[in-house]
Amino acid sequence: MKSTVEKVSETRIKLQVEIPFGDLKPNLDSAYKKIAAQISIPGFRKGKVPPAIIDQRVGRPAVLEEAINEMVPKAYAEAVKENKLFPVGRPEVDVNEVLDNEKVSFTAEVDIRPEFDLPNYDGISLAVDEIVVTDKDIDKELKALLSRFATLSDVERQSKLDDVLILDIAGTIDGEEVPGYSGKGLSYQLGTDGLVPGADKLLTGKKTGEAVAHEFKPEEGPHQGKAVSLQMQVVAVKERILPAADDDFAKLASEFDTLDELKADLNKRVEQAKLIEVTYQARDKAVEYLVDAIKDVPLPENVVKAEIAGHFTDGHGDETHKAEVEENTRKSLRTQFVFDRIAEEAEIEVSDAELSSWIYQNAARYQMPPQEFANNLARSGELTFAVSEVRRGKAVSLVVQKAEIVDSKGNKIDISKTTEPVDE
Repeated sequence: MKSTVEKVSETRIKLQVEIPFGDLKPNLDSAYKKIAAQISIPGFRKGKVPPAIIDQRVGRPAVLEEAINEMVPKAYAEAVKENKLFPVGRPEVDVNEVLDNEKVSFTAEVDIRPEFDLPNYDGISLAVDEIVVTDKDIDKELKALLSRFATLSDVERQSKLDDVLILDIAGTIDGEEVPGYSGKGLSYQLGTDGLVPGADKLLTGKKTGEAVAHEFKPEEGPHQGKAVSLQMQVVAVKERILPAADDDFAKLASEFDTLDELKADLNKRVEQAKLIEVTYQARDKAVEYLVDAIKDVPLPENVVKAEIAGHFTDGHGDETHKAEVEENTRKSLRTQFVFDRIAEEAEIEVSDAELSSWIYQNAARYQMPPQEFANNLARSGELTFAVSEVRRGKAVSLVVQKAEIVDSKGNKIDISKTTEPVDE
């Protein structure tokens, strides 16, 4: 197989590929077998029709077309690899020459990642928030822990924030009951915003025996956009009584003997949580720094336009929203380009365990079983996309690990405990 590359622009090339006819033989054999299984010829069993008869009855051009359609994607992929190209988007393929028993030629025009000088990412400085653990932070964590051991007591007063309400709810659409929005004896804590939009405000201040009517339109799910009418009856108002924060509670709720020891541990946990937060800040800053460093690199405009058009297929969105989508699309492409380059330079690999972890995390986002999610990726040919996403994530981690991370006061921050080392 021979291939040549013609540069159409900084972000687009035309690939000319010539395939010797001998290389097409496995595909021809496959084409004859496939056609033989589809046709019925008197005197021959289905699937056993000889090639010569297929050429006579179906036509040699049909066989060639089947074989070429099977061969071209493989030849294209091989030519892309051979010429070290990095396509972005789908190629426009044109089979322009078929000489039986001699050769097949086709062209493929495709957008590519442009060539650019990789910015220096070794030891860049990334500024993040100062890590400060306050008494308020500790009190918040302690209250959350106390809440797990709270008891409930019936009260006759008006309901207020943090009270637990026992509710009977009847939800209907056009007079028909909706099981997903109906139930009896439902327990709900005011202030958690866990019912439906606007419900907390209506239920606050209500007493046992009072009822509330509410109507809303779900933004997602099987009843999306439909008006759901709710009748909410307050069966009981219960006050949450927290246990005393003392040494006895520390012994009950933890492995510590005193409240001071428990608070010291909560301090460590808050500090670790804030360290994780600044680690994510550092990752965002690293992306921002490197994307900005290649802001003048040309982008494949066909890909940009296709992404924007795909987002607005239903015709929604004003000019401001369209400008925002375009900006995000351009940033996303630059992010892919620069971190793909870093991953290549650092020879970053993706293990099966890392890919499995990515699949598990994203399956949960789409509320799908991990195996079903993985199968969908495989069927749609998007496993390569998943691998690329993991690889880029590791490239970001590498940049952050090499960076000098400082807080707003110039103090260095060690994030080694919140990042997995990336092998180079």
